[in-house]
Amino acid sequence: MDRQFVAPEAPEAREMPEAPSLGAARLWRGHRGRRLRLPDGLPARLGYDAVGMPTDIGRRVMKCLPRIGCVFADDQRWWWIVPSGSNIDVAWPLFTSYAVGARMTDLSGEYSGRSRVPRLIHHPQDDSPYTPPIPLYFMTCHIAGIRPHWSPGDASGPSRAI
Repeated sequence: MDRQFVAPEAPEAREMPEAPSLGAARLWRGHRGRRLRLPDGLPARLGYDAVGMPTDIGRRVMKCLPRIGCVFADDQRWWWIVPSGSNIDVAWPLFTSYAVGARMTDLSGEYSGRSRVPRLIHHPQDDSPYTPPIPLYFMTCHIAGIRPHWSPGDASGPSRAI
């Protein structure tokens, strides 16, 4: 499989709103786009998706997380590999992009004129390609100054186990 070209960041993705609207993260479901290719030898038994964020936030998140999986980057965004379904009942912040199956639209860098081909910038130390999605989500929200939202119907947080 090839490395990917990535859809350009929408203007609203640069803004960091005070609170994300539920379901506001852009979600790519297109099957025509190419898929980020994991390095050989890293099994993705849970399937994989990718969470994209602006480069400056990606750098700050990288410094804070204790465990990091595969991270790809192009000239504008960092893409974190997470297990499939890491978007279920989670409202990722507006400035993030969530790529189901790590499939991304091929726009060949036409907007920036620079490279839009994500390259691997972090290889995990263990045999898992995943960054744990919950710590990634909390750290992304914390850095952006946004209150986490857990489920589309409930902004108060996760339900308690009974």
